[in-house]
Amino acid sequence: MPAILYFMFYASLGLGTSLTFLSSHWLTAWMGLELTTLAILPLMAQHHHPRASEATTKYLLVQASATGLLLFATILNGWVEMSWSINEMKNPYALTLAMSALALKLGLAPFHLWLPEVMQGLDLLTGLILSTWQKLAPFALLMQISQAMPPALLTILGLSSATLAAWGGLNQTQLRKIMAYSSTAHLGWSVIIIQFSPGLALMALGIYILMTMAAFLTMKDMSSTKISTFSTSWSKSPEKMVAMILILLSLGGLPPMTGFTIKWLILEELTKQDMYTPATLIVMAALISLYFYARLSYFTIISLFPGTSNIKTYWRQKNIKDKLILPIATTAAIFPLPLMPLTLALTYFYN
Repeated sequence: MPAILYFMFYASLGLGTSLTFLSSHWLTAWMGLELTTLAILPLMAQHHHPRASEATTKYLLVQASATGLLLFATILNGWVEMSWSINEMKNPYALTLAMSALALKLGLAPFHLWLPEVMQGLDLLTGLILSTWQKLAPFALLMQISQAMPPALLTILGLSSATLAAWGGLNQTQLRKIMAYSSTAHLGWSVIIIQFSPGLALMALGIYILMTMAAFLTMKDMSSTKISTFSTSWSKSPEKMVAMILILLSLGGLPPMTGFTIKWLILEELTKQDMYTPATLIVMAALISLYFYARLSYFTIISLFPGTSNIKTYWRQKNIKDKLILPIATTAAIFPLPLMPLTLALTYFYN
């Protein structure tokens, strides 16, 4: 694909997301969502492979269904409330439909089953875009209407996302499917706190993007898409695999990694709101997630896949073009101390 086409598609992704961010009217927000969807479809189908075509078709059908449901919700609210403003959506039926549509776009449970299958058919760079950038616009809309939603509904949505994604990722051997379930689980943490502290939810999404970026870039650098090939990467670059293990443990929320920092702040806010039962349940779901992250770390560093060469390192390393983004993302995903003052400051600022 020519470079000019890549520039057009990436520019369209940025334009669509920015348009949704700046929208106060449902029509312009819908235009931004559609622009991001149409821009990522050629990137998903650029590899002429049956799995890529299947993933692109599934993604198109899911996003079209979510968009139709969102348009129906906005039309219903405009008919009843005589307003198309995002901040003035007050009809409970329209709110429920809009939340379901945004949950389908984000891959939240119980509408998350499409995400692992779509992710499996994509290359790692496109999977990174789908796991991070494509979440921003729907999450921004969810933040704007979250204060009008019933708190119990958001709590159930967050708990079900964290729990079902944790169970779904237990027996997976494909790294892209594991990252898809990880996306659903982390978004569950953001959704459960969005009603009480939107700034904290936004910070949780930002830290998740940092950790996911580091994980995907490391997998792309090691050309690993499943556990069997991931375990053989130790002989290529032990230093990067150690960093990858720390990134996985940070995704699981193990202290003192960056992932533990945001989960600790969310649990602190939940206890302030006297939500002890949801806090306990989501911690139990996090323990399940931590198990399959630890299992992946075990296969990475402790056990070796049968047939692995006895040579400790390869005689020729792959030439790395990007020598800046991966170290920065890895450092941000592992070490919480430089980010902790910034996290607290931004959290209090948005609150």
